[in-house]
Parts: sequence; C-alpha cells; structure tokens
Amino acid sequence: MKSFAPTRQQFLGALLAAAVAVAAPNAVAADPYPAKPVKIVVAFTAGGTTDILARAVGQKLQEKLGQPFVIDNKPGAGGNLGTEFVVRSAPDGYTLIVDSVGPIAINQTLYKTLSYDPLKDLVPIVQIADVPNVLVVHPSVSAKTFDEFVAYLKANPGKLNYGSTGVGTSAHLSSYMLTQRVGAEALHVPYKGATALNDLLAGRLQFMFATIPSVIQHIKAGKLRALAVSSAKPSRSLPGIPAVAEKGFPGFEAGSWFGFFAPKGTPPQVIATINKAVNDVLPGLEEQLVREGADPVGGTPEQFGKFTQAEYEKWKAVVKASGATAQ
Repeated sequence: MKSFAPTRQQFLGALLAAAVAVAAPNAVAADPYPAKPVKIVVAFTAGGTTDILARAVGQKLQEKLGQPFVIDNKPGAGGNLGTEFVVRSAPDGYTLIVDSVGPIAINQTLYKTLSYDPLKDLVPIVQIADVPNVLVVHPSVSAKTFDEFVAYLKANPGKLNYGSTGVGTSAHLSSYMLTQRVGAEALHVPYKGATALNDLLAGRLQFMFATIPSVIQHIKAGKLRALAVSSAKPSRSLPGIPAVAEKGFPGFEAGSWFGFFAPKGTPPQVIATINKAVNDVLPGLEEQLVREGADPVGGTPEQFGKFTQAEYEKWKAVVKASGATAQ
C-alpha cells in the first residue's frame, strides 16, 4: 500500500508555510503608522482659531508622514459634541482631535451632565500653541489705553456690554475676571460661537476678550482697538500691547491653548509618532503662527498632561466663583 506519511522535507515545508501564514497578519498590523488617511476632528466651526491651527499643522503632518490628515468639523455644545465623538472613536490612531481649553479644562465644571471625563478619556499628545486673549474695544469707546479703560469701566457701572463665544468660555471668564479684579459691573452677552465679533464690530458691544487670531486683522485695520493681552507677558503677535498682569493685576492669566489628543487606549507608538511629527513641524510654522496670533509650544505628552490638569484646577475655581452653568 502506498504510504501517505510526509517526508522530512515535506514536514519542514509545511511548518514553514504555517509560520508564514501566522506571521502575515502581524506583518500587516506592524505596518508603519499612518498607513491610511487620519481624521483630525475640530469641535468648532470652520474659520475659528482651533480650525486655523488644525489645518496649518495638519497640512505639515501630511507632508511629513505621507498620508492625508483630513479636518472634520463637528461643532456644538461648546465643543462637547466633537470631543465626545473622539472619546467614543476607535483608539487606533486614525481619529484624533485638536482641542482647546474649553472642552478639556472648563466644560467638565460648566456642564453638569457631561457623559465623559476629557482628562481620563482622552490621551494628551502634544500642545500646539498658546493663544492669549486680547482685550479689544469698539472705536466708539473713548479709552485709548488699558488704564483709561479701567477708569472708564469704573465710571460707567452696568452701562457697558461685553460679548463672548458662550457662557463659561475663555472669552466670558476673562472678562468676568477683569470686572471682578477692577470692582466694576458690566453686562455679559453670550453668543453661540464667533458671532459675538459681528456685534462688537457693529458697536452693539463695547468690549470683549477674544483670541488674537480671530481679531488681529480687525485690529490692524483699525476696526477694533487692542488694549491689553491676557497672557502673563506681552504677545509677540501684538508688540506694544501690554499684559493685564503688568498693569496692576498680578497673576491675571486667562487665555486659550490648543493641542492634539487621542482616544484612551491609543497605542503608545502612535502617540509617539504624532508627538515627534508635531514637534518637528512647529519650527517651520512659527512665523505663520506668530503672525496669526499664536505662540508655538510643543513638548512631551507628559508635559501636556500635567499642563491640562493644572488648567482644569484653575478654571474649576473660576467657573464656580462666577456661578456660570450650561446645559
């Protein structure tokens, strides 16, 4: 009878084929990241500061890493909708978010029904930039300097209106902090998103703290007057404009910041790849970012994580003191 027992050569060949079959899926899994387009969620409307920064950095990442980095705007609920979308996304590195101070450090205190914890459910990757707020007034306001504005605010209690991009936003809380420190009253008029700027330009609002990128062209055109910035020191984007902290209000620091985050559970090698790539491309973007009102930062995921935790603690106290709530 003919024997069907494998020869030694056939047996070794079968083992080799089996090893190749087992290794094949692992080889696919080990493909260098990114192996396909990456989605960058922006939790705000197109044209805002978050969107501007995400698109600038995303374009450079695309050039460096060889895959499209596609911006996906998902605005709503003060940035919560887009942020939660990313929290619920697969942690595979192909859905990231460029997020900001509001959704990460403020909204957890502001919103009583937030269904996720941004500090626990997102992984910090790298900070892109600090973006100070700037105190701007309509040209109809007689004050030409910050000191004159403080005096004007005190002399007109309850008569001035200031706008913001929403209750509990950095724009709102910056103005609240200033009026508290000055000991003056002013009426807060919250808006949904960037529409507050339209009413400020029209003179229906008298003043506002706004991110520098959103108003810098209006300042240069003389449509708004810049009086002070909310960062600890003057911004390179607005030379000659003092910091509030330098004008008799030590410790006044209230601005926006922006950075990359990923869903919890995203592989460490993905975090490392994006972190390194952003740090590599930021120097080439420095001139553009400063011109538009942002100060590039960079750094490690650990540094960004400590920073976001400190920001949460700071703004938690301010939100509670202001009594601001949102649903």
